[in-house]
Amino acid sequence: MRRPRGRGRTRREALALMGGALAWSLAGCRSDPRPGSTLAHSLVDPDGDGLLAAGPGVPLRDRTELGGGGRPRRVLARLAQVSDVHVRDAQSPARVPFLDRLGPRLGSAFRPQEALTAQVLAATVASVNDWDEADAVLLTGDLIDSAQRNELDWALALLRGGSAKPDSGSDGYTGVQSASNPDPLYYRPLVDAPRHPGLLNRALEPVRSPGLRPPWWPVLGNHDILVQGEVAPSEAIAAVATGDRLVVAPEVGLGQFAERTRLSQSEVDKLLRGGVPGDAMRVPADARRAHLSPGEAVTRLRSEAPGRPHANRDRLNYAVGVGSDLNLIVLDLVRRDAGADGLVTESTLAFLARALADTGERHVIVACHQPLDASAGGDAVLALLDADPRVAAVLAGHTHRNAIAPRRGAAGGYWLITTASIVDFPQQWRALRLIATERGGVALETWMVDHAGQPNDEDDLAGIARDLAFLDPHGGRPARAAGPPSARNVRLHLPTRQLRQPRRRRRLPALPPPSATPATAGAGDALG
Repeated sequence: MRRPRGRGRTRREALALMGGALAWSLAGCRSDPRPGSTLAHSLVDPDGDGLLAAGPGVPLRDRTELGGGGRPRRVLARLAQVSDVHVRDAQSPARVPFLDRLGPRLGSAFRPQEALTAQVLAATVASVNDWDEADAVLLTGDLIDSAQRNELDWALALLRGGSAKPDSGSDGYTGVQSASNPDPLYYRPLVDAPRHPGLLNRALEPVRSPGLRPPWWPVLGNHDILVQGEVAPSEAIAAVATGDRLVVAPEVGLGQFAERTRLSQSEVDKLLRGGVPGDAMRVPADARRAHLSPGEAVTRLRSEAPGRPHANRDRLNYAVGVGSDLNLIVLDLVRRDAGADGLVTESTLAFLARALADTGERHVIVACHQPLDASAGGDAVLALLDADPRVAAVLAGHTHRNAIAPRRGAAGGYWLITTASIVDFPQQWRALRLIATERGGVALETWMVDHAGQPNDEDDLAGIARDLAFLDPHGGRPARAAGPPSARNVRLHLPTRQLRQPRRRRRLPALPPPSATPATAGAGDALG
């Protein structure tokens, strides 16, 4: 019934409106993922004994550095971001866990929880499915650890739904975490604290996953196509991966080799032709450890993802719509030769310009693995985004740390968001909700979510993985990967503006020549 013009609202009408607003607010709260949402509770170590326990929830805090503001009015789109899972063949001879003894610059080459990555992925899938309102899931790179075919087989089986047996070689564990290995560098769950008898054998049993219910979209990471995320596959490396010799402690001279700024293909092949020097153990050989070519990895990820996104040439660049209000643009920044840092190619830059031109009056979120502001050629991409009022955020992973920074530009600005990894502590994924506000603007609500593993539960392998990750001297508490509160549960307001593409089509910014790009092996996720 329409209210006559000029008459004030009655008390009953006012109460009805307030009730409607309250119902929307409560519905919004119920749409938060349960269990696991850090809005409801967080995992903390209250007495510093290394054991995690349930703590209070962390509410959203408003960030208005870019302007905007106002209370939420309606939800436009919901996304889950899962980054840096690193499903790993922990028994592969092509791994280099011994590099941790050469210093922290090379990152977490060994992790005490490394045999449990498949279980953590399955627990992450279950947690994402608990948020039954998610419109899409973004997997922002490094789904697997070292470009091996068996690693991708396991990861895709768990994303698809079903079971995967994360074992290679013969039945049973043979690797650096065996109780018989006397090297003090490695955590051995049978003999070292915290002790978990039988953990390695349980880790190799089939893992079941319900499969992701929302549609998921892959982003290529350096570990998905480069061995240990650093160097392209070759025949010499394949011979090591599929062979039976796993180096436990290298010769001292290998440290000087690893300290170079970037590993070249020729240097690695030369080293491997004579066999990696150092103490080694014999492991069962396995041809399933062979490496994927970049083309194979791109094809498999594209064909397995729901909707089979169209990608240009051999790069995983594509755009997909999420409802009527949001366009996702995925960029492939992975080098094809060597190096963990990102590289923007001319084809990727041209694709982005076309994707923006085709977006229409929708909001834009760009997703990539390496952060743009730390990638060669990233300035050219940022220049295009700075001029576009439709851009809300750029999502990335790679650093294994949570960080959120405002990016101011000619069109008002947007947010640069990096998300911590699933493999390292805190083993959380990021929920995102694009909302319209009462002032006619938009904001991006985001909060962290724990996977379904239970802490301090000997029957829950994913929970044990998180407990071990918390204690890891490289990627655990000392790394502070969870980031400050401003990088976790926040409402990121955007400036009020019209959703129009730039009036004048700009000439594409120039990219630096490849030889001028920084060479920083060990940056970002390093060898981890």
